[in-house]
Amino acid sequence: MSDILERLKASGFFLDWTDPTSGIHSLILRPNLVAPLQQSFYFTNRSFSDDGRYFWFYAAFPPAGSANYGRQLARLDLDAPDARVFPETAFGDASPMVDLTTGDAYWSTGLEIYRRPPLAEAPVELLHRFPAELAKNRLVHRLATHLTLSADRSALNIDAQIGTDWFVGDVPLQGDLPAPFRLWQHFSRCYNHSQFSPTDPDLQLLAQDWWNDPSSGAGGKIENRVWLIRRGQSAAPLLADGHGGHTHEWWDASGKAVWFVDYDRGTCRVDLATRQTEIVWPAGTCHSHADSAGNLLVGDIGTYSWERGCRVAFYHRPTGREINIVSSLPIPPNGGRGKYHVDAHPQFCLHDQLIFYTTTVMGAPTPAFVDTAQLLVRG
Repeated sequence: MSDILERLKASGFFLDWTDPTSGIHSLILRPNLVAPLQQSFYFTNRSFSDDGRYFWFYAAFPPAGSANYGRQLARLDLDAPDARVFPETAFGDASPMVDLTTGDAYWSTGLEIYRRPPLAEAPVELLHRFPAELAKNRLVHRLATHLTLSADRSALNIDAQIGTDWFVGDVPLQGDLPAPFRLWQHFSRCYNHSQFSPTDPDLQLLAQDWWNDPSSGAGGKIENRVWLIRRGQSAAPLLADGHGGHTHEWWDASGKAVWFVDYDRGTCRVDLATRQTEIVWPAGTCHSHADSAGNLLVGDIGTYSWERGCRVAFYHRPTGREINIVSSLPIPPNGGRGKYHVDAHPQFCLHDQLIFYTTTVMGAPTPAFVDTAQLLVRG
């Protein structure tokens, strides 16, 4: 067993669980440890600090809150050990981000972005307040779908939806606070899921997404899903033939490619230089994530047809071998599937040593870890 798994077990916060079909072993955070609903971060944002000390996750207290607003952040300190919820961190959308170097958590709420260090006694810091002249006294639907750091660690991304306006830009982290908003482009239709490139501080990934008019409720369609935007330039689609069946995009760690899921063809990788698309994992048709080398993938499969079966699987790209981490994932209770968006959302974390996902095998949703090395032995 790896050192980090030993630390997780020694904390007393986790339970052992083995999938009865595949035999893969997971460590599951104790249900109701700090909240009735405990949940992994959205798969694009890692939340385990690089030193292996601080682990952040979502917490909710049904029926309070929703996937749009009102969940809170919780943190494990494996050195203490200590587990707690920070009620002051009630956040919008899936905005929370963890600085993996410091363990600090960032989130958006209303028109503001805040930062909280992981130590319980540390103060909360206001980083940004969105300009009132752009908000125009309107209700904020989101300020950031998922906050990300620029490659030079100098800024945070913003993809705000206020009324029927969408604003994409960034916020500097240097200088006087609260920091100003720097607009990259203003849209009259939905663009969200923005993510800074891991290597280029002037480039963001964007998604053209479904939306509803805030007044009429009428729906808007996707014409081309995956986009790129460079500072000082207009956004442009990644693929000429992109469509509404493309979804759940994220950056390759190299910054030279983008991954996305095609509902019909599986998990795909696009080379930015050639714009050639490779179908990497045909079964990966919902949320997927890749390790830093792009050779290992993990995904939840069947979340849009949960009644017919949902699983969490690992894929070894060099051999084409697939292994179930969870062969049958029970439907989340208490409206979790819809209201709180409790999909497994698996992701690689802690230098790709572990895979982190949300499980429901214990009844209440709660995070779980599986050792990547255990899967490689099988792969």
